[in-house]
Amino acid sequence: MTTLFFATDIHGSDICWKKFLNAGKFYGADVLILGGDMTGKAIVPVVHRGGEQYKITLLQQDFDVQGADELAEMVRRIRSRGYYPYLTNPDELVELERNPDRIHEIFMREVLRVMAEWLELAETKLAGSGMRVFVAPGNDDQFEIDEMLRAAKHISLAEGQVVALDAQHEMISSGWSNRTPWNTYREEDEPNLAERYQAMIAGLRDPRNAVFNIHVPPFKSNLDEAPELDENLRPKYAGNALKPVGSTALRAAIEKHQPLLSLHGHIHEGRGHSRIGKTLCINPGSLYEQGVLQGALVKLGKNKIESYVLTQG
Repeated sequence: MTTLFFATDIHGSDICWKKFLNAGKFYGADVLILGGDMTGKAIVPVVHRGGEQYKITLLQQDFDVQGADELAEMVRRIRSRGYYPYLTNPDELVELERNPDRIHEIFMREVLRVMAEWLELAETKLAGSGMRVFVAPGNDDQFEIDEMLRAAKHISLAEGQVVALDAQHEMISSGWSNRTPWNTYREEDEPNLAERYQAMIAGLRDPRNAVFNIHVPPFKSNLDEAPELDENLRPKYAGNALKPVGSTALRAAIEKHQPLLSLHGHIHEGRGHSRIGKTLCINPGSLYEQGVLQGALVKLGKNKIESYVLTQG
């Protein structure tokens, strides 16, 4: 029997990454799987106002910070929420507002710097543990991180691969999604997704005993419901007006091949589990901004799932 721990959509949160690396030992898992969207979404200017005084705006709230200790605590809070602090001054801030390309350069530099720190931490935490760790970057993840993951000693880049979890179970993985309103890095039309999935499925010995680690949930799975947005990317309706936004190509692949287990993320509020035929589909959800790691612990038996539970901590 093999025990998997699956989490997803940690979006640059230092605390969630540390919890993920510790999850194998904590939950008694044999395999760790991260389902995508590893990197953060924005930089947060830390504006030096002279002496030991700084001004920081985090989540539309202004903070006046004084002294090294307060600054270190604010930097920790920013990183725990998945953002990248950037030390600047009022003059440079004005210049940056006029030059979006420069902002992107700083953002990418911070993404890669933090990813290097994360992988160094993983080497320390995982060395000698025997823990197997698989990662498939999600639609929000920049392509530049792939080579870093490929070179990591204790983490396997699983995108597009068929990997053996044990003697009975194989896994396919992809972080690509169907089209989103945000035009992210790894998204494509449904026919292309269908080809992507089929290329991996063709390499499986027994699809019915396989695990699908696919970032986007299947369409109308109750794991893919999100607010309908207007042209300004704001919720179109008040209240809980949701619509399914998952992949039709993935649903068709699951219906046809009936894998044992299908693991998903992408829709942070889509936490739960459902069945498509005999396939158990799970989306553990994401609360990365609160520093909470949501996950799923699944025990795989021969030709069946022995048990599963959604975790939070």
